[in-house]
Amino acid sequence: MNRKIALITGASRGLGRHAALTLAARGTDLILTYRQQAAEADAVVAEATALGARAVALQLDTGDTAGFAAFAAGVTHALRTHWGRDRFDYLVNNAGTGLDASFEETTEAQFDAMLNQHLKGVFFLTQGLLPLIADGGRILNVSSGLARFSYPGKAAYAVMKGGVEVLTRYLARELGPRRIAVNVIAPGAIATDFGGGTVRDNPQVNAAIAGQTALGRVGLPDDIGHAMAMLLSDDAGWINGQRIEVSGGIHL
Repeated sequence: MNRKIALITGASRGLGRHAALTLAARGTDLILTYRQQAAEADAVVAEATALGARAVALQLDTGDTAGFAAFAAGVTHALRTHWGRDRFDYLVNNAGTGLDASFEETTEAQFDAMLNQHLKGVFFLTQGLLPLIADGGRILNVSSGLARFSYPGKAAYAVMKGGVEVLTRYLARELGPRRIAVNVIAPGAIATDFGGGTVRDNPQVNAAIAGQTALGRVGLPDDIGHAMAMLLSDDAGWINGQRIEVSGGIHL
């Protein structure tokens, strides 16, 4: 029986890396993308291989739509070379960076960078990869708890994540005839290097977030990696067009 193949953007570090390794441990093969850190991506490939998965890493800037056609061709080549197949099963739109700037001080260049990475990139990368996604597959987009609650300085980033949540519902509706389920996961504050590692490395910030969370701590990367793997599994096959917040119950 053919193993499932997941394509995860931004999987050289952070949540993407943890999702990739969780999936690898559960028997899923991987196509990983990285923007600049080839060595880190290669390390994830090695870890996934040690877990029994077949994995390859491809370079991709999700904020540059001009490179998407060449990337899709690279995915096609990888599928045929490493798996003898023409399609993969799961797409996880995870890649992106944060921005901490007040509404008043956000520049047009910063806004455009958020738009290109988190909304325009997700829209057109998914569009370009649709012919390569197997019927009955899964798409999982990544949003943020900030699309539900509001922190000063996060407006531009959160607006794009809100757009991704709307896009998810439309994709679920339009891809229904192909039996492709589309959902969006919204992590809360996670102890990673995202945003300069503030949640992970600043004790005051960490404690403040833990105090606002029903389960009494900040999230860990594996909390999100396991949730991503669950939402891509056959057990979640009837979940479609939904926003699932994985935040430990922050700001309830």
